[in-house]
Amino acid sequence: MKKIEELEKTMEEPDFWNDAERGQKCVVELKNLKSVIETFEGLKSKYEDIQTLIEMGYEENDPDILEEVENDFNDFETSFETLKVSTLLSEEYDKDNAILTLHAGAGGTESCDWASMLSRMYRRFAEKKGYTVEILDYLDGEEAGIKSITMQINGENAYGHLKSEKGVHRLVRISPFNAAGKRQTSFVSCDVMPDIEEDLDIEINEEDLRIDTYRSSGAGGQHINKTSSAIRITHMPTGIVVQCQNERSQFQNKDKAMQMLKAKLYLLKQAENAEKVSDIRGEIKDINFGNQIRSYVMQPYTMVKDHRTNFESGNVANVLDGGLEAFISAYLKWNNLKKANIEN
Repeated sequence: MKKIEELEKTMEEPDFWNDAERGQKCVVELKNLKSVIETFEGLKSKYEDIQTLIEMGYEENDPDILEEVENDFNDFETSFETLKVSTLLSEEYDKDNAILTLHAGAGGTESCDWASMLSRMYRRFAEKKGYTVEILDYLDGEEAGIKSITMQINGENAYGHLKSEKGVHRLVRISPFNAAGKRQTSFVSCDVMPDIEEDLDIEINEEDLRIDTYRSSGAGGQHINKTSSAIRITHMPTGIVVQCQNERSQFQNKDKAMQMLKAKLYLLKQAENAEKVSDIRGEIKDINFGNQIRSYVMQPYTMVKDHRTNFESGNVANVLDGGLEAFISAYLKWNNLKKANIEN
């Protein structure tokens, strides 16, 4: 409430709209804070209504009210969990858009197909959250699937939600590409970074950059650009590679790639220790056994398990259809607890 009062007071200043970008950010922040308060008040009212229903059931000795109470409580529990997760998104860039990159690893065509499945999973998650998705870079697999893809997921708290996905994802299933019908294990790495829009104070030496151009290739062979407008930038001192083929011109692609590079270097600069540096860069030395953060098993049983939080689900189909909320919630709780233990 105090923050809301401060923002409202700021917005009453006569020169408030002189800086339109700052003004718009204040308006959005105020709207989001008021939304949280409204959600909390709504939950409080819902809880009181449930208590009243329970009392009525006892007084009237009416078992039919039990079903209504159960349905209302399930709705309350879902809404409460959503609000609880939102309170865990308190890190500096959690509210930003997310840039998510998938790279197929060990497993050949099978891993390229797995990358395609994960790409769909994240798009479905974004759709359910009301986010929008832009494809920044795309490379088809040689026979099927995707060798690599970079997508920008736009929406409030997109990075805060998706930062949990950074790491190696392992799939175990009967391979549709194996005539013998044997079980196949394949791996895909996922890197997630915030899309930091503000102008970052980062100096980059042009001599440290290797800039390559290549032809764009759209998903499924669509929208193929016959000119070399796509851009790949390698920052040689750190080994960071960024690339973009989404924009119409080479200059626009270069600007977007430079923005991504600056964001990564800024995060690198802010890192306090080598472990954080590795995490921000999304460094995954081996995309194979022993490095996975999450396993998706389809045979001989069905289970998705996160190896950091130990949270698991038997509904693989739901998870692959974008049902990541429970995994994200478990990760945010685990991550906050880990940070608290480090601070103490």
